Amino acid sequence: MDFTKKLSIIVPVYNMNHDGNLSFCLDSLVAQTVKDFEIIAVNDASTDDSLDVLYDYEKKYPDIFRVITYTENKKQGGAKNEGLKIASGEWIGFIDSDDWITKDYYEKLIKKAEETGADIVGCCYNIVSSHTFEVGKIVPGNTEEQTGELDEETKKKFFRSPGSMVIKVYKHSVIKENNLSFPAGIFYEDNCAARVWIPYFKHFEYINEANYYYLQHDASTVHTVTEERCMDRVRACDIMVDELKARGLYDEYKDEIEDVYTQLGFRITLFSYMLGCKDKNLSFVKKLKKNFTEKFPNFRQNKYYSIPDTEEEKMVNLCMKSPFIFYNYYSLLWKYRNRKAGK
Repeated sequence: MDFTKKLSIIVPVYNMNHDGNLSFCLDSLVAQTVKDFEIIAVNDASTDDSLDVLYDYEKKYPDIFRVITYTENKKQGGAKNEGLKIASGEWIGFIDSDDWITKDYYEKLIKKAEETGADIVGCCYNIVSSHTFEVGKIVPGNTEEQTGELDEETKKKFFRSPGSMVIKVYKHSVIKENNLSFPAGIFYEDNCAARVWIPYFKHFEYINEANYYYLQHDASTVHTVTEERCMDRVRACDIMVDELKARGLYDEYKDEIEDVYTQLGFRITLFSYMLGCKDKNLSFVKKLKKNFTEKFPNFRQNKYYSIPDTEEEKMVNLCMKSPFIFYNYYSLLWKYRNRKAGK
């Protein structure tokens, strides 16, 4: 399989030309020190002037910058798929268009891969609230025990906690050979893709440096809680299950799949909805519980099952017994706590 570039950086863009976010991201990309790379900027039907900014960069950096644009919003997964279709790099990297990286970010990741024979390499990231290269709150992307040759047990650890896909580089040949992609049209596409991809990779390495800057702001997906977005987390889990079944991998990862679905497709979705959604409905909680228990009625018997927070575990058990009682009790409890806190 022939690749003409060392690296392809795929950046989905949707309405990001505000507060200088898009330009700050792109400036960090064009400054990369890795040799022989391309940037594929995918305009995901933006309605602001993000596309104009992308065309300006393409004109200024014609040797490394390519723009794809279309009129139907496909969400980040669909945009990444479009980028993958034309990517010519031996390595693939993804970045969110409101984040940025140090100039040697990809050079270090690829160097680590070439020194070790790894086909995935990751690092830490740090959370900041403004455009800066000062290191903020550092978050480990993965753990040392996940590194090295990915045997059966290590892959299962990796499957349960893959870390973010934007803080890694991936061997392109593995993606191509196994027809790997992202679910389109939903948020939380990485929740599905990361786990569908893992079984096909053989060696993971990790750099303990926070060279990726994650901009935390109120418009971030993680801070915008709606019923639709909560359902997208469930849809991502459903697609993951269906995809792994279609690929003949479900039985091998059955316990891990159930654990991931329990955490992402039910527990985190349930509490995100109850805590963050302004227009809550009991019907959603009933639907969420019904969907989950029909798929995994014996989830408590899973060898990984654990809810470290005692109160949260009590709430999960209450929801299992009666979504109605859970919904009303939880709502009253948080109203009381907010009132007590003066909110």
